[in-house]
Amino acid sequence: MTISKNEIQKMDREDPIREFKEKFHLPKGIIYMDGNSLGALPIATQKVISDTVSNEWGDGLITSWLDANWVNSPERIGNKIASCIGAKDGEVTVCDSTSVNLFKILVAALQINNSREVILSEQGNFPTDLYIMDGIKKLFKNKIETKIVDPKKLLDALDENVSVLLLTQVHYKTGLIKDMEKITKKAHEVGALIVWDLSHSAGSIPLDLNGCNVDFATGCGYKFLNGGPGAPAFLFAASRHHTKCVPVLSGWFGHSNPFEFTDDYFPAQDVRMFLSGTPPVLGLKALEVGVDIFCSADIEKLRDKAKKLGALFIKLLNEKCSQYEFEIISPIEDNLRGGHVSLSHKNGYAIMQAVKEKGLIGDFRAPSVLRFGITPLYMTYENIFEAIEIISKVMDSKEWDNPEYMVRAEVT
Repeated sequence: MTISKNEIQKMDREDPIREFKEKFHLPKGIIYMDGNSLGALPIATQKVISDTVSNEWGDGLITSWLDANWVNSPERIGNKIASCIGAKDGEVTVCDSTSVNLFKILVAALQINNSREVILSEQGNFPTDLYIMDGIKKLFKNKIETKIVDPKKLLDALDENVSVLLLTQVHYKTGLIKDMEKITKKAHEVGALIVWDLSHSAGSIPLDLNGCNVDFATGCGYKFLNGGPGAPAFLFAASRHHTKCVPVLSGWFGHSNPFEFTDDYFPAQDVRMFLSGTPPVLGLKALEVGVDIFCSADIEKLRDKAKKLGALFIKLLNEKCSQYEFEIISPIEDNLRGGHVSLSHKNGYAIMQAVKEKGLIGDFRAPSVLRFGITPLYMTYENIFEAIEIISKVMDSKEWDNPEYMVRAEVT
């Protein structure tokens, strides 16, 4: 049975987390469904950055490393993230990018499990994960083997030769959620360590890294954590591994006493060992605002709303656009679908450009995927209704069939 707009507006009025929307700057006339790629701007971020630049940097200058506690930003924000992803204080830090952090923790895992030589992952994993694996293989002059298998054969490929398994928990195209506990247990049963990429998980779905006995993980700060473009990533290393490895990117901030300025490297005895260079304060301060908002929300209520928003998108799409050959490639089952709904269409790129012209912002992933983010902190049920209306109008009118929409931009 078709859901009316009045019913959808009633769902918004009864939304238990509707007040969070007011914490974000959302341009009028825009339906933003790309928060799974770049989160919206928290309103408080503007003041925090202004104060950091004008007062802490401008007036405090270098004294703000202590007076404004810049020096402990990675640890402070890391502990906040830890509290929201099932980790302990001292197991999460904020630094560098997801790609750099993947390199650091993969090499750490290889050091710990040094009697084995295989890094295992799956076909279709996010490209940077596979590229980092390949770079490590080249760095070690092929003493390390990389093995990338069909996802359906992944568990069968886990054997006594695998040193570390690298997986993304929520797939960047389909949104499929992998069973972290089950897969981690399977890896450990054969003696492998596991590294999880949480870029589409953190801030979107409940996580319990210690409950699942995860070894290492990383995730970006600019998607569901709303830290801003290129925000620093976070890195998790289980405390049981802190004395078993020495990071190869052993920069001065990872030293146990960085201001002793010794020639020899003595790593910190917690996750701070994975720090390298001087912390990027402006990026960290922006990220902290988004993290604070996320940590103040009830993750179960967020997840419940995300599932309902995604289910509504799928229902309305099937009702209004079933004749247009969209294939829903995300899981239909709510519990298996993360923070986006993805469609496949042979004219996907052009369709996405056309709906953007009408104020619906999603993104495109080659070769044919239209990706629509579900961000419950600031999305409404009415946004979903209006989004499907736009898609339907674009398809009905064939507005997508415009030559200028066929030309691929540098960013898709």
